Order: sequence, then C-alpha cells, then structure tokens
Amino acid sequence: MIHQSHADVVLRLKRARGHLDKVIAMIEDGEPCTSTAQQLHAVVQAIRSAKRVFVEDHIDYCATTSSIADLKEIAKYL
Repeated sequence: MIHQSHADVVLRLKRARGHLDKVIAMIEDGEPCTSTAQQLHAVVQAIRSAKRVFVEDHIDYCATTSSIADLKEIAKYL
C-alpha cells in the first residue's frame, strides 16, 4: 500500500544510505574517529526520522481501516 509520505521516506532513506557509504569510506580510509562518529550519528538520525514519518503516516492514514491490534503493533516502532 502506497501512502502520501512514501516518497519522502524513500528520499530520507537514500540520504541515510549516502551517509552510510560515507561512514564506510571514512573507516576504510582511516579518517578521524570523531568525524566518523558524527557521520554515523547522521545515519542513525536519518533512519530514525524516516521510521517516524513512515509509522506516523501509517497510523494517520490507516487508523480507519486497520484493527486496534495492527495499530498497537506498529506503534511499538515509534
């Protein structure tokens, strides 16, 4: 099922993938740990943000068609 926010979520995940590629390159190239940790933090934040938008969108748009059990199940991922 495609929701209104899915395009935004995909963009956020692609951004996270770019950050992750950067982290991998930094580790392989022996970049400073502080800089690498900062980029790794950006990966986590980007994924966290994408997850929040995805789950909240599901709750907003599927609340009328989903069961309470389904809503409780997805809410645990917030």
